[in-house]
Amino acid sequence: RVLFRSGWEYVLRTSKTTKLTWEGEEFRYDDVTDHVAPGEVYDVPGVLFTQRKYGPILGLTWWRKDCKGPIHLVTNMTSPEEACGYYRKRFKIETLFSDQKSRGFHLHKSHLSDPTRLSRLLIATCLAYCWIVYLGTYAIDHGWNRIVHRTDRFDLSLFQLGLRLLDHLLNEELAIPVAFTPSAMGQICVR
Repeated sequence: RVLFRSGWEYVLRTSKTTKLTWEGEEFRYDDVTDHVAPGEVYDVPGVLFTQRKYGPILGLTWWRKDCKGPIHLVTNMTSPEEACGYYRKRFKIETLFSDQKSRGFHLHKSHLSDPTRLSRLLIATCLAYCWIVYLGTYAIDHGWNRIVHRTDRFDLSLFQLGLRLLDHLLNEELAIPVAFTPSAMGQICVR
């Protein structure tokens, strides 16, 4: 509800066994799978989501032509095509999410449930994430990657490389580069 009131749009993947309610009738996503063929979207506008009946939202079952089976989405957007288009872009931010959670800041262990507190923590970790990615690019540009990581292969994300550089600089009591600014385009610019 907070996301909807704040003007945020979302598209989330959910389980085929998730319970939905539409016009008083309960069903699950896997009940509509038979109505969808590869390349099609089956949408249910104004559906209530889960046992708690969150919504109304748009429930989607989407079977991309290049996939073995359909996926199930929930969104507060009104257009199924637009929601699927946004969901298609998720791979561009998957690394950010894993670095925020299990491969980096471990936000999943914060146990925060208050949306205001969680959004404040996310703002701080996103800013820190930008700086750590900057350190990763700095490591490559200045040859630090050969000191903080193996030279026979490159298998670290910029975030992981940045964390290793930061750890090395702190342990060796060396100067830590901090000269970056967020640009108008949302990219990191080095001064």
